[in-house]
Amino acid sequence: MLSNHFQNGIETARLVWSRLPNSDDGALDEVGLSKKSDGSGAESLDYEVIENNAYREEQAQRGKFMVGYYVVVKWFFALLIGVGTGLAAVFINLSVENFAGWKFQVTFSIIQKSYVAGFLIYILFNLLLVFSSVYIVTQFAPAAAGSGIPEIKGYLNGVDTHGILLFRTLIGKIFGSIGSVGGGLALGKEGPLVHTGACIASLLGQGGSTKYHLSSRWLQVFKSDRDQRDLVTCGCAAGVAAAFRAPVGGVLFALEEVTSWWRSQLMWRVFFTSAIVAVVVRTAMGWCKSGKCGHFGSGGFIIWDISGGQEDYSFEELLPMAVIGVIGGLLGALFNQLTLYMTYWRRNYLHKKGSRVKMIEVCIVSLITSVISFGLPLLRKCSPCPEAELNSGIECPRPPGMYGNYVNFYCSKDNEYNDLATIFFNTQDDAIRNLFSAKTIHEFSAQSLLTFLVMFYSLAVLTFGTAVPAGQFVPGIMIGSTYGRLVGMFVVSFYKKLNIEEGTYALLGAASFLGGSMRMTVSLCVIMVEITNNLKLLPLIMLVLLISKAVGDAFNEGLYEEQARLRGIPLLESRPKYQMRTMTAREACGNKKVVYLPRVVKVADVVSILQSNEHNGFPVIDHTRNGESLVIGLVLRSHLLVLLQSKVDFQHSPLPSEPRGGGNPIGHNFSEFAKPVSSKGISIDDIHLSSDDLEMYIDLVPFLNPSPYVVPEDMSLSKVYNLFRQLGLRHILVVPRASHVIGLITRKDLLIEDNENSDAVELQSTSIGRQDRKVSMREADAEHPLLNGLLVKVHSSS
Repeated sequence: MLSNHFQNGIETARLVWSRLPNSDDGALDEVGLSKKSDGSGAESLDYEVIENNAYREEQAQRGKFMVGYYVVVKWFFALLIGVGTGLAAVFINLSVENFAGWKFQVTFSIIQKSYVAGFLIYILFNLLLVFSSVYIVTQFAPAAAGSGIPEIKGYLNGVDTHGILLFRTLIGKIFGSIGSVGGGLALGKEGPLVHTGACIASLLGQGGSTKYHLSSRWLQVFKSDRDQRDLVTCGCAAGVAAAFRAPVGGVLFALEEVTSWWRSQLMWRVFFTSAIVAVVVRTAMGWCKSGKCGHFGSGGFIIWDISGGQEDYSFEELLPMAVIGVIGGLLGALFNQLTLYMTYWRRNYLHKKGSRVKMIEVCIVSLITSVISFGLPLLRKCSPCPEAELNSGIECPRPPGMYGNYVNFYCSKDNEYNDLATIFFNTQDDAIRNLFSAKTIHEFSAQSLLTFLVMFYSLAVLTFGTAVPAGQFVPGIMIGSTYGRLVGMFVVSFYKKLNIEEGTYALLGAASFLGGSMRMTVSLCVIMVEITNNLKLLPLIMLVLLISKAVGDAFNEGLYEEQARLRGIPLLESRPKYQMRTMTAREACGNKKVVYLPRVVKVADVVSILQSNEHNGFPVIDHTRNGESLVIGLVLRSHLLVLLQSKVDFQHSPLPSEPRGGGNPIGHNFSEFAKPVSSKGISIDDIHLSSDDLEMYIDLVPFLNPSPYVVPEDMSLSKVYNLFRQLGLRHILVVPRASHVIGLITRKDLLIEDNENSDAVELQSTSIGRQDRKVSMREADAEHPLLNGLLVKVHSSS
């Protein structure tokens, strides 16, 4: 009977495997981008406020109560983001630690009888966890692969990558992280937690997921890309705060690493969100102290507490600490370059062969990792336990099934330990805790540390880019703390001072590698202080971070910037390129023909234009009484698609539907024009129009943006770049230089007091020409909200 059940299980597995797709549906790559015909899988976001009639009507209906209501809802969402991200982090941590704990407990109990049987169980356990992770990612949530930080950074920079903030991506990120990290791969869960926080924030902003019927109308308050951007920023900070239990570090990470726009109101909400995360995680840690969390143990808010370590440092130690910074910069830059080559090879060759290849690849990587982490300690000779000091709290060796310092693994005597198994055959958090530990001088040999450094560095490079959720914070800390402890061993033997701790140098090594790879400074410095609870080392951490970042910048860019470029995410950096100073806006436009629309356009012409190109913005022109062509605004592709789908604003007459400058209400509210986050939205292929519909017309004036940003054609490209990035724009119109000026606004014109009557406020503009001429000109041209007198001879890319 048992053999029959076994045979049925084999047949079921074969059937499931045969049903797996051999190639990705829709040409999905490892981050879940559905490639378009032109190869692009991203779309710019509209962070600019589209001041069309729908927006103005919505603003006019808002009273003081509604303004206060929106403010309260924003803070309430910040609270929900903090609670949700904190609970997700607690769930992931408990699951990972318990799966890893069961794995090591079973393995240790079996190896007491047979190391071969224990080795097989260890490999099988890891394979099951890793396979569950890669199966979830490849079959359910392709966008959950990787850390997700490059995509989130691109989103906050103004680029929406399809699929990165969906509900299925959130589920895939949470459960995929549990499988990949619990399966012992050389990756971490901190990066995926940042993505998890961003997904939770985005889903709350959208009111949930309509596809899975998990939505609420009461939460569907914020529809604009600008509001969604602020919520995702809160989610990113919450993810870092939950991953490292570092609330201040989370705020600084969002400010330094991922966001491109920042303001004081957002700072308060991000800080509040991180504080809520700290409260939730601290409450969970207190609950775990009662012993209800299984192998997670009693927990603790500080992950790697080394407050009892080295108290002071001498001037002579600054030189080896600087050397640690140089090593971190070199190894970090090399890591970025190697992972760039590996990811490029995977994207262009390996992963194009389909989901089966991705799953086989991850299983092979898991097998290699398990063989190395179990097999290498078997080749290492055990060392005798040191004499235990009173009140040291260190036990040597650890009993079977327990993991910590001085692990007894394949040792012939009871009072011996295997130093390589202490860091290799262990969870990553405990291995880092062992490397950071104080009062453990000479616990590790230089040979073991060097072996671990080479092998784990290679495994981290090999694992990066596979189709599982993967962060690089913890592997970076592992690599850096290993060579940092090596340098610390040299310093201890060279200076022969009793107050020098090898664990201190391990911490500095971890900071240096992260600085050399990710190129973060302020946020990383605060995170390292918060996770180790040792403020005295702050100046030293600052030193190694500055050195490692300077060395790494001499070779290549940071890890996330390199990966974003490889994934086709067009990030706009904080500063324009030097050669942009000598280029003009017209030169950047090139000879590309501008596709524009008349004010009243035929439906068939709109359909033809949308089908013939993929531009997302179209200038709209009108004609004056003298027959001159004037730019009256900019209409977005997404708005045109909404108009075509609804058909409400179709008209039979080719004449304007209302007098110019009129304010009649329209049949759409502002939220109808909002595109769902990380979704393609409406496509022209999804709209079905009859032959009668195609013969009708649309007046675009109520739906266009009457005041898009405009620059003269001879403006330097560096100024255009700064304007574009700092304002979060999607389009800028390039026009000939204006023929006349109607006024000049200075700083004092913008200082309008809140208690003043708006009717009594008068801008003190410096006018050109006589007053009566100015008034008559405004009356005559009031119908043209854009710069009056600008010809439609526009040189810009739509």
